[in-house]
Amino acid sequence: MKKKTSDSVVVNRRARFDYQLGEELSCGMVLTGPEVRSIRDHHVQLKGSFVTIRGGELWLNNLTLGADTARDIKLLATKRQIATLVREKVAGSTIVPVKLLSGSRHIKLVIAIGRGKKKYDKRETIKKRDFERGRYA
Repeated sequence: MKKKTSDSVVVNRRARFDYQLGEELSCGMVLTGPEVRSIRDHHVQLKGSFVTIRGGELWLNNLTLGADTARDIKLLATKRQIATLVREKVAGSTIVPVKLLSGSRHIKLVIAIGRGKKKYDKRETIKKRDFERGRYA
């Protein structure tokens, strides 16, 4: 009999506000035992974290796990996926962590290619969101 687990998701809400997100990619993470426990207990924060490419590998920087200081975490992706991300990064895009999935046995990080929004784009997003909520009715 399988134990039913609910998908616990940590979302970087700031990413959708600050960036126009494009293609998404799901990556594995190289973690230690206490880090896994912190993520499963929801003691994790994606705000302020970003993805870099060093030595042909993906690295997640500034992930806050509970009271621990932020450290760099290696992300697992294929060479082909990393090559497409490198091409996008050269073109001026950023690689942004969008959400952290920890429902199954594996913990995955969903990253996306994003272009930074200008201030007027952010104001437009706020205006659209408020209009949908009925504040300008």
